[in-house]
Amino acid sequence: MELTYLKTFREVAKWGSYTRAAEVLGYAQSSITTQIQKLEESYGAVLLERFGRKMKLTIAGEALLQYANDIFKLHEESKEVVSKQSKGTLSIGTIETLAAFFLPPYLQTYRRHFPDINIMLQPANEPFIIESVKEGALDVGIILDPPFTDPELHSSILREEELVIIANPDHRFGGQSEVQVQDLESESLILTEDGCTYRAMLLKVLKSNQVNYQLSYEFGNIEAIKQCVIYGLGIALLPRIVVAEEIRKGQVVAVPFIHPDCKFYTQLIYSKKKWQSKAFLGFLELFAEPTIKINEV
Repeated sequence: MELTYLKTFREVAKWGSYTRAAEVLGYAQSSITTQIQKLEESYGAVLLERFGRKMKLTIAGEALLQYANDIFKLHEESKEVVSKQSKGTLSIGTIETLAAFFLPPYLQTYRRHFPDINIMLQPANEPFIIESVKEGALDVGIILDPPFTDPELHSSILREEELVIIANPDHRFGGQSEVQVQDLESESLILTEDGCTYRAMLLKVLKSNQVNYQLSYEFGNIEAIKQCVIYGLGIALLPRIVVAEEIRKGQVVAVPFIHPDCKFYTQLIYSKKKWQSKAFLGFLELFAEPTIKINEV
């Protein structure tokens, strides 16, 4: 209510008249008088006094007017910022693969439209991302999984990611058009870290088909895996997008891994309880065209 009273006070100070202020604001003159009285009671000082037919500011009134002008300037600025949601932080959880090889062009476009939004990118595995989005610790998650559904989350498929077996160009897989699970018998595998969804799928498929293999290396870093494959230390299962440059340079061969369980999709998730600011909606709109909605309950 004091903001309303300050607005009335500014109008009286501007016109030097209760009557004129009432006309501008659309109030009864008695309402103007009451508001000024309440403001004076709040500040414990006389703010206006009559000189002839005009209302003049007292010393206290002049001091308050400066603050009132600053308050309304900040108030208008706050309305503009909040309505546009042009400032603040957008927190995104994703896996290393997507952070490095999928998101950058989208983030570049987003930066052009929301230059004052600070983007916090949280690398993590899918279980952590999903739980953090549910708890509100992250605004949005970008995950790589089979089609994902959860009653607490909106989930959208953005695109399918082809998984390939990569090997040194001299490896026998270089002459094959595809790799099936039986082809991995006795192969030396270089695996991603525990918690990676496509690693879990591969190990499950190998176990269910009783395929013997050798675990040569295990890394939490995609670049380390690629370098080991380039040096002929084993083979690895990775999304094609992360090895596009190495394929182009002829450093590795990439052969599609064919199996019914090997269907992985880049997906966007966010809480159904999430307040959707303009900045948040602007991020979602980046993916609107290719997006397939799922779990829209």
